Amino acid sequence: MAAGSSSEYIKHHLTNLAFGQHPDGSWGFAHSASEAAAMGFMKIHVDSLAWSIGLGILFLLLFRMAAKRATSGVPGGLQNFVEVVVEFVDSQVRDGFHGRSKMIAPLSLTVFCWIFLMNLMDLIPVDWIPHLFYLSGVEYMKIVPTTDPNITLGMSLSVFALIIICSIKVKGLGGFVIGDLALHPFNHPNIFVKMLLIPVNLILETINLIAKPISLGLRLFGNMYAGEMIFILIALLPWFIQWTLSVPWAIFHILVITLQAFVFMVLTIVYLSAAYEDHDVDH
Repeated sequence: MAAGSSSEYIKHHLTNLAFGQHPDGSWGFAHSASEAAAMGFMKIHVDSLAWSIGLGILFLLLFRMAAKRATSGVPGGLQNFVEVVVEFVDSQVRDGFHGRSKMIAPLSLTVFCWIFLMNLMDLIPVDWIPHLFYLSGVEYMKIVPTTDPNITLGMSLSVFALIIICSIKVKGLGGFVIGDLALHPFNHPNIFVKMLLIPVNLILETINLIAKPISLGLRLFGNMYAGEMIFILIALLPWFIQWTLSVPWAIFHILVITLQAFVFMVLTIVYLSAAYEDHDVDH
């Protein structure tokens, strides 16, 4: 394949199905990467949203089905699988969360399973589903939501909002701003030195606080984007080389997609545990 066609192939697979306002004021789907760029920040990545919402619904339906069919006798395969996942997540919450909250375990389970399902889409051959949509008239279709930074940063910013809300709810606005931000990490018994250190503490702790959601979202996006890029590059090779490389990479990538879901979940637990630090409040 020529360099030019290879470049176009890669760009095509990395372009989202975007909906927004065209420069002429009309609304519609972008038919090229340049049209999508012209729509600006407010455009919607329809494919990322549709696949992420659909996979979230799939998660809810599977776990609801398992709950309705749950039995105290010999469990079925789905019940066994769900119980293993729930026990695994519950053990991580018990080990990593030191406060008391009824929200953390369900949230952690949702985060782990939802991200795992979105990552799992990366194992579907890169041309299969996009080609089916292309035949039906849809030009672009990215099926791995976690290769879109809008999705990963959206999830991490949601976790960030929970950190702020829980910190203020548990410690109070003054306790959060003064105790967590103004008097850490540097403190001093002398009141005048303490006052001088407050601006330094505010700058350092604010940067640290903002870095949490950014690093959480970009870590997931970067790893999944790199994995998708490797699959796309493998797809450019002759078919007999594709199978030689894609199968081992897919097997290895199973570990990657699971690990990334696990890391996101664990960091969510750790960050929320810090919000409840030195408090024992039941919600």
